[in-house]
Amino acid sequence: MTESLPTAPRADDRIFYVVNALVSAAAISLLVWLLLLRKPTPGESALLSFLPALNALLNSTSAVLLVLGRAAIKRRDRKRHAQFMLAAFVTSALFLVSYLGYHFMHGDTRYIGAPAIRAVYLAVLASHVLLSIAVVPLVLAALWFAARNAFGQHVKVTRVLYPIWLYVSVTGVAVYLLLYQLPHGTP
Repeated sequence: MTESLPTAPRADDRIFYVVNALVSAAAISLLVWLLLLRKPTPGESALLSFLPALNALLNSTSAVLLVLGRAAIKRRDRKRHAQFMLAAFVTSALFLVSYLGYHFMHGDTRYIGAPAIRAVYLAVLASHVLLSIAVVPLVLAALWFAARNAFGQHVKVTRVLYPIWLYVSVTGVAVYLLLYQLPHGTP
């Protein structure tokens, strides 16, 4: 893989940074509104009870695609790397749409299980939520630099992005398992 030399920011980079900030702020604002401020109407969510399992499936798929994408780039297979990473992006985007739809209709799901497990759940959830905030702008930046063939900048972003995105994908599955699949979790 030939990496491009670092370049000075271009005018279109500046526009991208502004758009990226606006998109990321809008996404975070929507999540805050959905999870903390909006009160769903009772009974709205019965048809969407399958979405938490679908979300866990999408998160686990994203995690696998991320690992495969990293393995491909380690083998210097750029084409396969790009395919896996675009698939991970699409899978994560589908997750986000599904997640937003579920929480729009259902609202927040409270953990009501054993206190010792609840502490683990809240710690995993807190780290998951805090780190997930960084994923959207970092993914958009990684895609932008890759599309521009600015691979030096792409690599810098993805060195930070990869472990965060993988952690968020894996802990998304862990949150689902702790919340829905353990016998002490909510039904």
